[in-house]
Amino acid sequence: MKTIYIDVLIVLNIYVNFFLLKATAKFTHTALKTVRCTLSSVIGSLFSLTILLPHMGLLLSLLIKLIASAVITFTAFGKVRCFFRLLFYFYVINFIFAGIILLLYNIFEPSFMVCDNFGIYIDFSLLSLVVFTAFAYFTVRLLRYFTDKKGSTSDKYTINITYKGRFVKLEGLADTGNLLTDAFSGKPVMICPKILFGYEENELTDPISAFEKYGLRCIPCTTVSGSGMLPLIVPESVMIVSENGSKKKADALIGLSDKTDKGIFNPILLT
Repeated sequence: MKTIYIDVLIVLNIYVNFFLLKATAKFTHTALKTVRCTLSSVIGSLFSLTILLPHMGLLLSLLIKLIASAVITFTAFGKVRCFFRLLFYFYVINFIFAGIILLLYNIFEPSFMVCDNFGIYIDFSLLSLVVFTAFAYFTVRLLRYFTDKKGSTSDKYTINITYKGRFVKLEGLADTGNLLTDAFSGKPVMICPKILFGYEENELTDPISAFEKYGLRCIPCTTVSGSGMLPLIVPESVMIVSENGSKKKADALIGLSDKTDKGIFNPILLT
């Protein structure tokens, strides 16, 4: 029987869980704080100790794995409203990672690898672990890039927004460079000119006054021209209409800016 070192097992799983969560955040364009990601990775690593138990059978192993995934996802993101969406993508990325590992295990049956109770132990050197995980992480990022690219078209868009009884209609621009996401709700942020929503051009520049006067919170925003704070509003509805007449209801927040005359959104809202 292969010797399993508990310290290697835990460190390995912390490391892998960390990058799986980061890949999930990158794939879904969801904010993920390093502290929460690390805490979730440590908690998830404790579930890896089931590999030391006697073989539990498929159903019990699967149940424990499902519980572990739910705990890891909620600890990392803590987003009740989009929890199942994030959990789904965490499963997808885990399946990709585990599928590659199991394929290699079944083909080569390497002596440095043990698989049981849905747990994986790999007696890697640190360098091998870094290289392999980095490769898997950037593979997911590359997949996300081409997925976003596929959703991006050269169509012209019209955006219809309702906000506090006001109807706003403006030209839309699909831009994969807009990766803004609200950390609290997990929703993507569409950037629109603030003047269309009843705010003056140079208003809401200070986060404190924006909150005290209108109850608006701000998020940090970085563009090619600089960085600053972007006030957010919650619209009643957002509808993206393409040039061919197709419509897509978008679940997004609106970021108010003085530096655009269009509604700039990520093409992910079209998928």
